[in-house]
Amino acid sequence: MDFEFSPRECDFLREVDQFLRDHHDPRVMDVTRENMAQVCDTPERRAFMKKLAARGWLGITWPKENGGQDGEGFYEFLLNEKLSSVGAPQIGKGVGIIGKTLIRVGNPKLKAEFLPKILAASVEFAVGYSEPSAGSDSAAMKLKAERQGEGWVLNGQKVFTTSAHFADWYWVGARTDPQAPKHHGISLFLIRMDDPGLTIQPMYTMGNERTNAVFFDNVFVHDDYRVGELNKGFQYIAEALDIERFTMFTFSPIRGRMELLADYVRTAKRDGKPLRDDPVVRQRIAQLATECEVARVLGLKFVDAAINSAKTPTVEASQYKLYATELSRRIADATMDIAGPGSQLALGTEDAPLRGRAESCYTYTVIDTIGGGSSEVQKNIIAKRKLDLPKNF
Repeated sequence: MDFEFSPRECDFLREVDQFLRDHHDPRVMDVTRENMAQVCDTPERRAFMKKLAARGWLGITWPKENGGQDGEGFYEFLLNEKLSSVGAPQIGKGVGIIGKTLIRVGNPKLKAEFLPKILAASVEFAVGYSEPSAGSDSAAMKLKAERQGEGWVLNGQKVFTTSAHFADWYWVGARTDPQAPKHHGISLFLIRMDDPGLTIQPMYTMGNERTNAVFFDNVFVHDDYRVGELNKGFQYIAEALDIERFTMFTFSPIRGRMELLADYVRTAKRDGKPLRDDPVVRQRIAQLATECEVARVLGLKFVDAAINSAKTPTVEASQYKLYATELSRRIADATMDIAGPGSQLALGTEDAPLRGRAESCYTYTVIDTIGGGSSEVQKNIIAKRKLDLPKNF
């Protein structure tokens, strides 16, 4: 594959750069929120997404009959990389997970109701897969969905639903056939977040960002709001997670953390001697810089596979997600080590090394190795689907 951008792609990058300069707003663009910067959890961020929508950038890869442009996925990748480089919210759940799944398997009512709203950036979604006893193993979810009249009654709990406190709709997996094998018997539903049967309780991360526990108490969902075929929800979730694993963890923030560390080493001193002259520090920086290039190319490899394959590149998604998030954590570890004891000071501390970014990078990057499926889950996927290893190896 060709790793260089075409003239047309370079023109698009310049167009996005100009857009970001024209609409710069520190309330919207905040790289210190690390990967949590991608969520639209404030009115200012939602207004920013409407400006993206007005440019037609939320439906680049959607079919024209669904309001999209039938464009190449590479432009969506380039857009997300640029957005994440400045800490702006990204196109994600609505356009990718929900929108693309509805285009493939949604009924006419769901398509008519949600697709125009997604393209206009007038709706926000929360995604409900994780549960207390399931964690990153979506197939182990136990939230009950029992048939009642023209719909379903849901009872149970979800955890780590990041957007639940500001989203409009809930994209939820629930078990509709408790007798079926683990990877079967799950169905997908769309539920209004203001349903009286939902209770939302905050759960704060190590980075002091809010996620949520959501409790279901006899939540009724009409069958019209079931997504796709009954009991095939895990298949849809697995396909959507491949997209999420890539779009949630763009390379630009990783490169930004690496550049932050390199800039610090370039000017800082220890015991009166420049850090840049320390051979151990130089070796570590060189190693991480090399690994950053590997992560960048793995990302391009995923995009290339997604464009040129009829199937979602599951293995490539897991390879990128595993390598990129673990690399991000290694960069954070190195930053803490190299910056010394002062690196433990909180973000924004004026006299802290890197103004506290070392501490925030360290806490956030741990979260990244869990979201979208933990590193252990990614290793299992690679072992099974790429290396053809037995389950009980």
